[in-house]
Amino acid sequence: MLEQRIEQHFIDSADLSYQAAQLLGKPLAAAVQALLVCVTSGGKVLACGNGGCAALAQYFAGAFVGRFERDRPELAAIALSADEPTRTALASEQGFVAACARQVRALGNAGDVLLVLSTDGQCMNLHAAIGAAHEREMVVVGVMGHGGGRMAQLMRDTDVRIDIPHERAARVLELQLLALHCLCDAVDTQLLGEQEEATP
Repeated sequence: MLEQRIEQHFIDSADLSYQAAQLLGKPLAAAVQALLVCVTSGGKVLACGNGGCAALAQYFAGAFVGRFERDRPELAAIALSADEPTRTALASEQGFVAACARQVRALGNAGDVLLVLSTDGQCMNLHAAIGAAHEREMVVVGVMGHGGGRMAQLMRDTDVRIDIPHERAARVLELQLLALHCLCDAVDTQLLGEQEEATP
């Protein structure tokens, strides 16, 4: 019984990945183009989310600043949740809803990208961050599940929506990680060219 339940997680995750492959190809390609325009013109990516999505934002920033699967010059990215002293100071003084938005206004410039990760699109602090990014004339890339909620409604035509077709947070998080891997790999490929396969 327990083993069957565990196996079902793998099956459900694989089914969702297969289902989403064609659906997400076009928006992921659009997100790659937005990231490339940003970083090749000297801009930076600000990444944010809550809970597991905040962890994924930090993972993405690490892959951009450091490396994904091969060495390349560093790319500018900041995970807003990684600056815990600033975030908690802002939350205690201004309220949690304003914390990300104030970071975006302080750090963001026209031409930068705000990468927002959410399992359901309903977090008010992320809504405020999107508004702040628009004030700064930044492009927003939203990777969200559950139909995107209010977050999807706040995004502009110039933004990029990556809608993961599932309502369960665990499945959304799994696909968000895969989407981030697609973004990192595609950016590296566009900047460095195709990677030669190692010969056995």
